Amino acid sequence: MAKILIVEDEKAINDLLKLNLEMVGHQCVPALTGKEAIRAAGEQGFDLMLLDVMLPDMEGFAVMEKVRDVPTIFLTARGATTDKVRGFGLGADDYIVKPFEVAELLARVQAVLRRTHRAEKEYTIGDITIRWDAHEVFQNGERVELTPQEFALLHILIENRNVCLSRQKLLSEAWGTDFLGESRTVDVHIQKLRRKLKLEDHIKTIYKNGYRFEE
Repeated sequence: MAKILIVEDEKAINDLLKLNLEMVGHQCVPALTGKEAIRAAGEQGFDLMLLDVMLPDMEGFAVMEKVRDVPTIFLTARGATTDKVRGFGLGADDYIVKPFEVAELLARVQAVLRRTHRAEKEYTIGDITIRWDAHEVFQNGERVELTPQEFALLHILIENRNVCLSRQKLLSEAWGTDFLGESRTVDVHIQKLRRKLKLEDHIKTIYKNGYRFEE
């Protein structure tokens, strides 16, 4: 999907971010200092940078001033308004304050990739090919008709593949926060997706939690 530079000096957190991002298909490069990040950005191209403000050798703000051509999400414990204003003033695409939920981080990463036109435009699994921009799904070369809601639900599941999403999370992401229906709606649409695309082995029910799309 995307190549992401993770700039976080706490190795355990850096490793955790890398693990979760790679689980949903991203390629990640870790950096534990600002200098490492600047060097990596100068040597490689990245679609996104996750950037801590408090680094051992310099502030993340200084890193962003050096790395100007990479979309950036600040990921930091510093949640003061002045810090957020400074981050956005430098051109940050998002600012997430620790602690955070992994599902929220993955959703925000995908939102930035979409907004900066760096998200994947096509996804293939087995005999199924999905063209996101065209809202088209093909199986064995034959087009499969999905309703707009089925397509939206499939998109959310695949964007967050290998991550369990609750019914409420799927409702808010695929139907919108103002949707007044019941969580049973998700179950019905999941059944339709499984039947239409033969995805029983990939869309897993997680008991008492929700659903997960597994590659």
